[in-house]
This record gives sequence, C-alpha cells and structure tokens, in this order.
Amino acid sequence: MTDPTKIRNQPALTSSSGAVWLIVGGLFAVISIVVLIPLVMRQPAGLAMGGIVAVVVLYLAMVVIRLRVRPLRRRLGLLAICMLTMAAIGLACTLIVSAVEWNLV
Repeated sequence: MTDPTKIRNQPALTSSSGAVWLIVGGLFAVISIVVLIPLVMRQPAGLAMGGIVAVVVLYLAMVVIRLRVRPLRRRLGLLAICMLTMAAIGLACTLIVSAVEWNLV
C-alpha cells in the first residue's frame, strides 16, 4: 500500500507528462533572469551573469530531459531536480550579490 501523502507519491512525480515542469520551470527561469539582470554590473564580478547562464543551461537541460528520457518517474525526478537547482542558483546569486553590495560579507 502506498501512502499518497508522501512527497515521492505525488502526481507531479508519478504520472505527469512533464509538460507542467517545463511551463513552471520556464516561468521560474524568466523570473530568475529578470531579477539577476540588474545585478550583472554589481560585485562580485560575473556572479550574476554566471547565474543567468546556469539558469538558461538548466532550463535547456529540462527541455532535453523532457524530450529524450522515457516517461517514467526518473524523467519527472530529473525535471524536479533541475528546477530546484535553478531555484537554488538564482537565490544564492541574488543573496551573495546583495550581501557584498551591503558590505555584509
């Protein structure tokens, strides 16, 4: 018997086609890029640009995963990992640039 309340048993990770991950991931990528673009000229040099590149690469990886990996839990798990990594990179870059600009580091 499977417990439907466990995270690994949620429909987004068990029966989704993966399209919703691409839509939400695309929205998240756009939001991350819009936040990071104004930080490109701030210190530490290149961090925000690196974050933008990483977010774009991770979104492209999501598209490739959606098209190439067979429709199993593995594909949905990989899509989730890519999106969570995008979130972590966007947040970390924003926090680091902000901390440096406010002389907190």
